[in-house]
Amino acid sequence: MKDRADRLDWRAVYTAAHRVALIDLAKRCLLPEDATEAEAIVDVLTHAPIGVVSMDGERLAGAALASIGHKDPTAAHLDLLLVDPEYRRRGIARGLLTELEQVLKVRGMTSVSVKGNAPDYAWPGVDVRYTAAICALRAAGYEHDRTAWNMTAPLPVPEKNLKETKDVEVRRALEEDLDSLRAMVSGEWGTAWTTEVERAVMGAGGVHVAFREGQPIAFAAWGACRPSWFGPMGTLPAAAGLGLGSVLLRRCLEDQAALGMASAQIGWVGPVRFYSNAVGAYIDRVFFLFSKAL
Repeated sequence: MKDRADRLDWRAVYTAAHRVALIDLAKRCLLPEDATEAEAIVDVLTHAPIGVVSMDGERLAGAALASIGHKDPTAAHLDLLLVDPEYRRRGIARGLLTELEQVLKVRGMTSVSVKGNAPDYAWPGVDVRYTAAICALRAAGYEHDRTAWNMTAPLPVPEKNLKETKDVEVRRALEEDLDSLRAMVSGEWGTAWTTEVERAVMGAGGVHVAFREGQPIAFAAWGACRPSWFGPMGTLPAAAGLGLGSVLLRRCLEDQAALGMASAQIGWVGPVRFYSNAVGAYIDRVFFLFSKAL
């Protein structure tokens, strides 16, 4: 194994030609709940990647992918760091990080964050069970500065009588609803959510919307980044208190249950109490978020 590691090429640039090998590598490296969605994860993280790979001949031994921050173009995001289990403890992760950081510096980046670069993200940060990744990041000078969490919603959701709201129509969003949805979502929550909603409506998942007088006042989406993930969801301030969030949430989870999923992940959760009360969701996955100045 030592001479194998000695032959590794640190400087290969990630290209679309590596996609299939990267999906296969992700299946071998990721936790089971992530490995089952390896293709979706790779595809969402390679919309505009800056990446380096470590090759042993024709075999992909490791990869590190980053992207330019959608909110701050001087801040890069480390989106994926994988090393084949057969090649670990050979300094590959550190080598990939060092090479990637040099590429980012040349491109004018001044910092790297290890957190979701919405709308193109697969996790809020690093799941705490990825111990090797956390050790590699800390050894490379990354500082843990925040913690985030997901909630798990068991499926199917239990039946519950929800109050009806007069003069409000709730239905699945269609492609022809996109113009009004874009206007609402971008105006109230920004472009990242708008992109996720567009993705979900166009086939990555689904979106359910509450309309009043033909205009959207609340929405909920699923599958925008990963098939098993719910979100984003929002209600306009003028419609708060009508119970629309619970209705839309349950409709999305019913879609996911119909696909045979035993649970759905509610990603990067803020209102823990709401999700717990609405569908019995519980805090499950915990993520560390890191940063480093370049």
